[in-house]
Amino acid sequence: MAYIDYYKILGVDKNATQDDIKKAYRKQARKHHPDLNPGDKEAEKKFKELNEANEVLSNPENRSKYDKYGENWKHSEEYEKAQQQQRQYQQQSTNRGYSGADFGEGEDFSDFFQDMFGGSGGGFGRSSRGRASGKFKGQDIKAELNLNLRDAATTHPQTFEINGKKVRITIPAGVYDGQQIKLKGHGNPGANEGPSGDLYITFNIPADPDFERIGDDLKTKVVLDLYTAVLGGEVKVNTLEGSVNLKVKPETQTGITVRLKGKGFPVYKKEGEYGDLFVTYEVKLPTNLTEKQKELFEQLKNS
Repeated sequence: MAYIDYYKILGVDKNATQDDIKKAYRKQARKHHPDLNPGDKEAEKKFKELNEANEVLSNPENRSKYDKYGENWKHSEEYEKAQQQQRQYQQQSTNRGYSGADFGEGEDFSDFFQDMFGGSGGGFGRSSRGRASGKFKGQDIKAELNLNLRDAATTHPQTFEINGKKVRITIPAGVYDGQQIKLKGHGNPGANEGPSGDLYITFNIPADPDFERIGDDLKTKVVLDLYTAVLGGEVKVNTLEGSVNLKVKPETQTGITVRLKGKGFPVYKKEGEYGDLFVTYEVKLPTNLTEKQKELFEQLKNS
């Protein structure tokens, strides 16, 4: 596996604070968000890399493992358990009058990961280094789950099948396109009765015909007839929760945008918090005018 520098992806150094990491992620995520770069595969790839980097570095425990073990940080527990098993095995051998090689403090742990997950192909067993067999975590599985915008805006259960087993999860409202979650223990079975791997699910949320999502905010367009635009009135606006009547000021121009506070997208894992809905007006000129109507427009023109 090629080394992935999560610090470089976020544009911070290894001494960055958690606040620095949070700010860097938000800045980069806004720049490369798929909603702001429709059809841009590079931006989509970068956005997924940012999410992966943030998932690791924003968690102090995961960050500590990553700093120590690099790309093998997910397998740190296996290494440390095997270390402990080897010490116990060596102690038992010493008590019985035998000696054994120790791969612990004096050996580069990268060799251990290479033997476990590299080209060796199988379980740990007893290698040429005299290591004792142990229990090892199974391989992780990656899957994708498609949601429409309205599904992503509601907390709801979802059932799907992985490796012949049905998995039921509750998807929190506010998930975003490209976001990844982890289901511990739903991956492939472990070796030597070890724990199963994890299941990583990435959400795919295609563009919606009515709303454009920008972070937690939504944008939509509403057509006004000429008379409402000139004289003012009311217009019906669709939101994710149903339609509302919006007052229109007299002499409203095409392109004017108004904000409906709290009518946007729900904020992920923050119950009761919502973004805003931005409504942009488009004034539609009348067609098929009668002679009387044309005459009235002539009067307005010459007044």
